[in-house]
Amino acid sequence: MIEVLTKKRLDALSRLSNTLGVQFTDINLLHQALTHTSYANECKKSLISHNERLEFLGDAVLDLIVSEYLFRQFSHLPEGELTKARAVIVCEPTLARCAAELGIGEYLFLGKGETSSGGRERVSILADSFEAVIGAIYLDSGFLQVSNFVLKQLQADLNLVARGEYVKDYKTVLQEVVQKKNDSRITYEIISENGPDHNKLFEVIVLVNTDLFGKGLGKSKKEAEQYAAKQALVKLGIINNN
Repeated sequence: MIEVLTKKRLDALSRLSNTLGVQFTDINLLHQALTHTSYANECKKSLISHNERLEFLGDAVLDLIVSEYLFRQFSHLPEGELTKARAVIVCEPTLARCAAELGIGEYLFLGKGETSSGGRERVSILADSFEAVIGAIYLDSGFLQVSNFVLKQLQADLNLVARGEYVKDYKTVLQEVVQKKNDSRITYEIISENGPDHNKLFEVIVLVNTDLFGKGLGKSKKEAEQYAAKQALVKLGIINNN
């Protein structure tokens, strides 16, 4: 079912389209990409389409675009390093930042509860909406256009790979890698604290569900968690142990 859009909504979508640098043949695709499930659920009688299917498609398209770019531009990087770089780039905070920079939150159709609780600024909603927009551009304009759009939005992050600065947060990389494979749960546990208060040494383990994947030592809990996550990535074959 194609929803009949008001002139006000069409004008808003036109403004966003200009911001995106993409002219839509089917503007309903962009509208759907910006329609959250909470809004559709409040309008069940109207049979409004939400953005989850476009998000699913956009996620796959985004992975392909970034993977191809990294493969072609960084021929010296082994598979594990490419996976690590992609995980850092294609992560929820990065996608949410891109959405915020484009002002996507302003154009979202959200349910009353999501609107009142700050859904327009919520990282998960912004990231999902950005992926849905990617899916919409792909369907409307094809791979070349959506590839140009994605690479433009992620240029600063891709530049980090070129400078070798893409591995800053092993916990984020581990989270992205595990979530791509399944819905496993990652937990960090402190197993020991040694030394005086001003010079403590923390030992932390990281579990994926109930399986031990890594152990780390650090002068703070956060530092120990990072080293544990790094060891887990080594065990998974994502990075080398160096």
